[in-house]
Amino acid sequence: MPLSLFGLFDRWRFPVPDARRVGFLTRTPFANRGLHGSRHVENSRAAIEAAVALGYGVKVDVQFSLDGHAYVIADPTVDRLTEQSGQVRHLSSKHLSEIRLRGTEESIPQLKEILGLVAGRVPVLVELRAVEGHVSQLCVAVRHAIEGYRGEAAVMSLHPEVPRWFASHGSRIPRGLMMSEDSVYAKEAGTEQVRTMWRSRPEFLAIAVSDLPNRFAQRQRKRGIPILAWIVSSAEQQAIAAENSDQIIFEAPGW
Repeated sequence: MPLSLFGLFDRWRFPVPDARRVGFLTRTPFANRGLHGSRHVENSRAAIEAAVALGYGVKVDVQFSLDGHAYVIADPTVDRLTEQSGQVRHLSSKHLSEIRLRGTEESIPQLKEILGLVAGRVPVLVELRAVEGHVSQLCVAVRHAIEGYRGEAAVMSLHPEVPRWFASHGSRIPRGLMMSEDSVYAKEAGTEQVRTMWRSRPEFLAIAVSDLPNRFAQRQRKRGIPILAWIVSSAEQQAIAAENSDQIIFEAPGW
């Protein structure tokens, strides 16, 4: 059967990655921000260690500090998780090291420290929480943290310029594009969505489980592109993900 026009462009603009680079992404479920909840704060050392101890991969979020270090925190500010306030990118490493996560004695960890904690025991997914005007600074900080790490690690983002940046400036690191119809970067389903993907040059896709199943994901998965489903938090979503993706990024209520 002849290939569709999209199929021909997929082969050219979005080639199937070498399984030796991305195969680890489908091996084990990823705990989103570690195993967190009532016992552990999200993205904390304790949450990461709890996930690793059970053999789960870990997915962490990163922002960058005033002095260009990658810190493991989802929000652009420290307000929600600490007793202090301020934007992460306006605070120095010295200042951030003195801020405690609410209810703990832990400071906000650097990505390099978390990678050292994991120490290759499980795969690590790093979500870059990039905002317009600050993409390259965050990418540089993350690349610096991952350089020299001997374990399995990949980067991804909802911002399409992140995987595009790594394709040009950090090609050793596997890169992915997160996709969701609710994303501020999402376009109309169809042509614009595909063009965004082609431009971003990812090697895998992380698709919101609420957007599954869909023909776009089915086509890419059939081609051999790894598809991760996020964020899976119920038995119903897990069943959907099992049918329509290669692995899940999950949250476990109660942690």
